[in-house]
Amino acid sequence: MDLLDNVIQPYAWGSRTAIAELLGQPSPSSSNQAELWLGAHPGGPSRVRRGTGVQTLLEAIRSAPERELGAGVTRRFGAELPFLLKVLAAETPLSLQTHPSLAQAREGYARENGLGVPLTAPNRNYKDANHKPELICALTPFDALCGFRRADETLALFDELGLSALESLLAPLRASPDARGVARLFEALMTCPREQRGPLVDAVVSACAARVGQGGRFVEELRWAVRLGELYPGDPGVIGALLLNLVRLRPGEAIYLSAGNLHAYLRGVGVEIMANSDNVLRGGCTPKHVDVPELLRVLDFRCGPIGLVQATSTDGVEHVYTTPTEEFRLSRFQLRPGVSARPERRGPEILLCTSGAARLSVGGEAIALPRGASVFVSAADGAYSLEGDGVVFRATSGL
Repeated sequence: MDLLDNVIQPYAWGSRTAIAELLGQPSPSSSNQAELWLGAHPGGPSRVRRGTGVQTLLEAIRSAPERELGAGVTRRFGAELPFLLKVLAAETPLSLQTHPSLAQAREGYARENGLGVPLTAPNRNYKDANHKPELICALTPFDALCGFRRADETLALFDELGLSALESLLAPLRASPDARGVARLFEALMTCPREQRGPLVDAVVSACAARVGQGGRFVEELRWAVRLGELYPGDPGVIGALLLNLVRLRPGEAIYLSAGNLHAYLRGVGVEIMANSDNVLRGGCTPKHVDVPELLRVLDFRCGPIGLVQATSTDGVEHVYTTPTEEFRLSRFQLRPGVSARPERRGPEILLCTSGAARLSVGGEAIALPRGASVFVSAADGAYSLEGDGVVFRATSGL
């Protein structure tokens, strides 16, 4: 078992209080803290103390993959931890974005390598050859845009705005109120001549602001469009956001996003788990690179509501968020005094205490896990017990 020293990513949209308070550090922090990375991703691997020295978890795994990961995980994923766990703290909205499928990632990565595009280039789409399915579980009330809304509901939203300037853009959706129409509408929006974008986005934001004061069915969606318009004036992603489902999570609720799902996390703190990848294709509401042709090739335009992933439990202590993904499995222990959890081992694990305190015991060794502490449990560590009074998240393989 190894206590982890984790990397904080200082992205501009991050909070200056949430992660600092979780870790028991001075709050507000001196800079934005957007994501706490727990894992072995090359872009920010956790550190562990082994013997008398410190090394990254990435180095520790690559030096003895079967010991750290187990034979099954190593056989399936090689000498790589297949998942990345994060605490995500959004003070302002993230960009509209999606992630490729495994086949798309492999092809795109090879293609950009063949073209000689440096991995650090701002116009690079594929940083690795892996896909990035992800699940996020809310720690606080959490707002997100996820997946394309039903076409008839999107038409109802725009009809409430009553903007004649939008009619040519909406024509494909009126003619085909389904995924095909959504795809044609989104393509027309993203390829709209630059000189037309600013006035159109301004008109939509003004109409949203006027409509918010009147209330109605889509008032929260319109309010977020106004906020995005303030942050990214003239960005077509502001209109694109109005095509998506607005999801509001309560603490403990989760959503799963598969390849091609256009989404943006808007506000809140959550525990996020994903395949060990950093591939992102952006669709707007960002100053970063947006590759429209590649985005359109990868997006999944299927329409409909986003269902919550309901945590299930067989023992009343460990609650599992089930997904179809082989790379990861996330669960949440609701610990209480006098009850000891003895979970079945599934290979390498990372445990993170998000409230209260816990104690992890294995092979006569015990590690205290106060709020904010995390630990890597290797496949070789064997069975363990967990007790305390608080909440501990468990990330492990989905095999």
